[in-house]
Amino acid sequence: MSNSFLTRRGVIKTGAMAGVGLAMPTIFTSAASAFTNAPGAGSVKIGFNVPQTGPYADEGLDELRAQELAVEHLNGQGDGGMLNTFSSKSLDGTGILGRKVEFVSGDTQTKSDAARASAKSMIEKDQVVMINGGSSSGVAIAVQGLCQEAGIIFMAGLTHSNDTTGKDRKANGFRHFFNAYMSGAALAPVLKSAYGSERRAYHLTSDYTWGWTQQESLVASTEAIGWETVNTVLTPVGAGDFSSYIAPVLNSGADVLVLNHYGGDMINSLTQSVQFGLRDKMVNGKQFEIVVPLYSELMAEGAGENIKGVFGSMNWNWQLADAGTKAFVKSFGEKHGRPPSNSAHTCYVQTLLYADAVTRAGSFNPCAVAEAFEGFEFDGMGNGPTLYRADDHQCFKDVLVMKGKENPSSQFDILEQVEVTPRAQVEYPSNHPMFGGDDASLGTCNPGA
Repeated sequence: MSNSFLTRRGVIKTGAMAGVGLAMPTIFTSAASAFTNAPGAGSVKIGFNVPQTGPYADEGLDELRAQELAVEHLNGQGDGGMLNTFSSKSLDGTGILGRKVEFVSGDTQTKSDAARASAKSMIEKDQVVMINGGSSSGVAIAVQGLCQEAGIIFMAGLTHSNDTTGKDRKANGFRHFFNAYMSGAALAPVLKSAYGSERRAYHLTSDYTWGWTQQESLVASTEAIGWETVNTVLTPVGAGDFSSYIAPVLNSGADVLVLNHYGGDMINSLTQSVQFGLRDKMVNGKQFEIVVPLYSELMAEGAGENIKGVFGSMNWNWQLADAGTKAFVKSFGEKHGRPPSNSAHTCYVQTLLYADAVTRAGSFNPCAVAEAFEGFEFDGMGNGPTLYRADDHQCFKDVLVMKGKENPSSQFDILEQVEVTPRAQVEYPSNHPMFGGDDASLGTCNPGA
């Protein structure tokens, strides 16, 4: 990496980390560069920080399975998976820049403090050069901020809040997963076609950054098609019993319940809503309906019969017919005896994308890696042509609208594809008001030295 590159990127100089509360990790220094945890000649270590306990644990464990599979493929083990279909041909199964890939894992517990502590240990004790993962936007934003301070690349896992690449975007952070705005943009036309334009919606919403932005996005998109928002109610993450929140819906005059919940919370709130008989009721002369804006195969599996006929959006699904999806599903299925979830997919892809960016940059320096990502267009990873936008480090690609299958053929065949929403329909300017407006900025890449 040249000195002119360092100047253009505005690399932070030694001492920039004073006062951030982090012990200084090991750094590599030369006349041309200085950055956190530069690997030696033999191996490179990355960190997988996922919820292994708590309400999103099922998603986190599937992410970890996929991340471990990605490491195997990078090191030339197994059948190579998506390395065989990825449009970039920089990776050859010999690790990253000739170094064997190793990893450590941590448990975020779906708690921001625990996630930061786990990530901090990975950076300072384990000397990781990148952290990948998470199944909560609150966790993702907290860890992304930590990685920015420490000079580490953060590859966000399952994070759907607009804020991750909106008002809380960081130069050292990157998101492959889609976001709440995209869910609203994809779902609204389908909901209008299925349920009409004269509907009254009641929202139950997880009380943290993802829930807030998911609610905002769905309210905006459904009101744009003529729906009325009757009420919006915040619920605690991990509540378990949602009956006290569901009961008031019965007398609200709403004829649609929008569950802005995820993981175990979504399974519980949907199951309890069905037990309350909501889907058997006629309100305002219409059949009462339930919408789950953000879907997961694992959530659908947990909800069982209750998921039938319920609309939602997804980043990816194992039933897609493209070559990349088939390659990943084959690799994952042979190893684990089941198809991967979309959370597993995004963490697997992010691991390969990081390795590819390092290889194309010819350096582990996070600022060189960031430049390799910015404006990078690729294909063959299961989502069709995809762009990593330079302005906010958000990926843009097609979005899936799914529905719970009425007659599943197996325990895994529980969701059916309703529509592939084209990328153009879910795009937005990087200064969109929901993403921080003109005040939102990536800031400056930090190599940590």
